[in-house]
Amino acid sequence: MTLAPLRDHAWLKIAVGLSTSMPGELQYRRLVQAICEVLPCDAVALLQLRDGVLVPVALHGLAPELIGHHFRPADHPRLAAILASREPVRFADAADLPDPFDGWLAIDPERRADVHACMGCSLYVDHQLVGVLTLDALTPGVFDPVDDMTVAAFAALAAATLRNVALLQSLERAKAQQQALAQELVQEARQREGELVGQSPELQRLRQEIRLVASTDLAVLITGETGTGKELVARTLHAQSRRADQALVHLNCAALPESIAESELFGHIKGAFTGAVSDRAGKFELADGGSLFLDEIGELPLALQAKLLRALQQGEIQRVGADKLKRVNVRLIAATNRDLAQEVADGRFRADLYHRLKVYPIVVPPLRAHLQDLDHLCGYFLQQARSRLGVAPVGLHPEALAALHQYDWPGNVRELEHLLLRASLKAAQQTPARPLIRVHHLGLPAEAPPPRPPCPTPSPVRRQSADCARRWSAINAT
Repeated sequence: MTLAPLRDHAWLKIAVGLSTSMPGELQYRRLVQAICEVLPCDAVALLQLRDGVLVPVALHGLAPELIGHHFRPADHPRLAAILASREPVRFADAADLPDPFDGWLAIDPERRADVHACMGCSLYVDHQLVGVLTLDALTPGVFDPVDDMTVAAFAALAAATLRNVALLQSLERAKAQQQALAQELVQEARQREGELVGQSPELQRLRQEIRLVASTDLAVLITGETGTGKELVARTLHAQSRRADQALVHLNCAALPESIAESELFGHIKGAFTGAVSDRAGKFELADGGSLFLDEIGELPLALQAKLLRALQQGEIQRVGADKLKRVNVRLIAATNRDLAQEVADGRFRADLYHRLKVYPIVVPPLRAHLQDLDHLCGYFLQQARSRLGVAPVGLHPEALAALHQYDWPGNVRELEHLLLRASLKAAQQTPARPLIRVHHLGLPAEAPPPRPPCPTPSPVRRQSADCARRWSAINAT
């Protein structure tokens, strides 16, 4: 085979390597092997410039242990000369400059042979120096017939290989970092999802409902008053599902301006509207493979409800301004504090979307329906207050607990959480060493019924104050 077909064959091998996603080390090895097949050299070295030091990334015909070496250009005049030139550099056979690979040729097991022919070329990517390519041979003058253009072409391919491998490695690192971050966020979400605190029959039924539907891909509609914990139910449901290792994407429809609602849900392409300066994925695409939680679904504009229905029925979405449809695999969880059946009757919500969402309805009970869980909830939130506020363990006076049992809780569990946070802060300000929440710390509305008197015998904070109040009522009745 003549030199030209050999050269074409080598370039083809290198080009194939550049167009595939094979590991970087394998691409480097194939590159130097292809060069040795074409050019009359006994050794080829591809060195990458890292922080001013040349590091071998691929060797052919040289001792394999050189891979672990670093070459400082100041200590190797020939490498420094190659780095200083944008053109291929040839060294005379009788040059006084020592060759960095003298005694390292693999064909000499005694490691005594010196290089007699040497040339090299610096490697640039976008005008940035990234490394060098060196060619060595035992036969003097063997590189004389090799033209500079051939060496420069191989050098350009070597530089492209370095760039591609660096980009792939950077993408792999970014992917690994994102996967680790996603896993950490999933773990954090599981921890943050907390617990459905309480042992009342209402909470037990709610847990059973979640366990029952979590293992399916059915759409779930979570209803309940404001502050009952609908988002917590959604997170618990996702954490118990087969999609737990994938994302749970949250979108609050009540905080969604109608002008950008479609883009938020389905994404857009560059130029689709004023301000769309780049392509952007919507929440459906971000949730592909996982779950999408649409909070306050009753606030979604009517015009967008039809498009949401299509996405749910056909599993297809279309970015704003795009011509093509994109298939997504998303498990939908929706929540609302509205009566959607009444919204449908009033013409504010589509009946077909309502029935598509209500495949499996879950009703979260208001706090007043399971007040027997109040003590457990107080203990849980007081523990949270300790860590969030950085205060000593907070106690709850029996009179304060009785007052909490008397309150109607229009804001439900969320109101209880915020009230106890405020009260903990006030109590800790007065007695930092041993904070104790009293009735006046609670700041309950003035129109709330007065608290029942405490039991004659003081009871621990965790004791059921409701029983205490009933006993006191019985005493009064007699």
